[in-house]
Amino acid sequence: MPAEWARHDRTWMAFPPANDTFGQLGSSTLHRARAAWVRVAETLARYEPVTVLADPADVDAARTMLGAGIAIEAVPLDDAWLRDSGPTFVHGRDGAVDAVDWVFNGWGAQDWAAWSRDEHVGRAVAHLAGVGASQSMLVNEGGGFHIDGRGTVLLTDTVQLDPGRNPAATKESVEAEVHARLGTRHAVWLPRGLTRDYGEFGTRGHVDIVAAFTASRTLLLHRQDDPQHPDFEVTRLLRSALGSAVDAEGTPLTIIDVPAPTVIRDDDGFVDWSYINHYVANGVVILCAFDDPNDAVAADILAAAYPDRTIELVDARDIFAFGGGIHCITQQQPAPRNRQEMD
Repeated sequence: MPAEWARHDRTWMAFPPANDTFGQLGSSTLHRARAAWVRVAETLARYEPVTVLADPADVDAARTMLGAGIAIEAVPLDDAWLRDSGPTFVHGRDGAVDAVDWVFNGWGAQDWAAWSRDEHVGRAVAHLAGVGASQSMLVNEGGGFHIDGRGTVLLTDTVQLDPGRNPAATKESVEAEVHARLGTRHAVWLPRGLTRDYGEFGTRGHVDIVAAFTASRTLLLHRQDDPQHPDFEVTRLLRSALGSAVDAEGTPLTIIDVPAPTVIRDDDGFVDWSYINHYVANGVVILCAFDDPNDAVAADILAAAYPDRTIELVDARDIFAFGGGIHCITQQQPAPRNRQEMD
């Protein structure tokens, strides 16, 4: 699997359907969700091609809201978190692009989740992309791991070893399958994720809201500085756990702490707002913004990590209100290896 900052051919997204998460047709909440997803898609489309999946019932609505340069494909959908329901694109031995189709079961067969349609989205996207898809038997989501492009993968005890996902799994069996599918050779395990991710509608510890490798060979780590927030202790636990970790080459990780937004609560409790949940695309980093003083701090950190890319701040408060961030709603399709090497 090439790193996220390798050249892309395209970004894939999904258009929020009417459901219990976003609200029903005509609701203000569904409109807010769609407007938030559209902001991300239209920002990305200035830098690389974007294809948005829309449930067949929503194709006309998607065409009305999205810019003319964004492709729309009709695919049955339950939800719109394409990082998780979509495939993971990888390079085959010949450098051509292939796809890994993980088992998707609604983030561990959670009571509120529906996935009878989304479990087929990975293969549908691979077909639309014109690439082959290999089926993994591991229940996994794209937001549940992060790679550095040099052999290291981040995983979380409470995701891949979740009894609702892989009840018989061990760290050894998970690592064997992940390495075989992604071409990695060394796993760094986080003990847990952020507090809100263990609430009723959480993913039980996705890493892409906690930690992210960068092209500058650093690891960005979420840091909560307000002692009133339960993640104050959680992020220090994570910092301690990663303090002795090494990458696939045996080199200690260079960790850069990224402070959380100063806001710590919303109407539903302690927030999980995080700048870690950004998306790296061709020539740009799409960074979550929260109308917060720390937006500028995070933008400076990302600019140092990606000096050759523009930092685009996009308001992500509505995305987080529905359960995720910008990284959660995007999925990169890398260019074939020979084209990446030419670039």
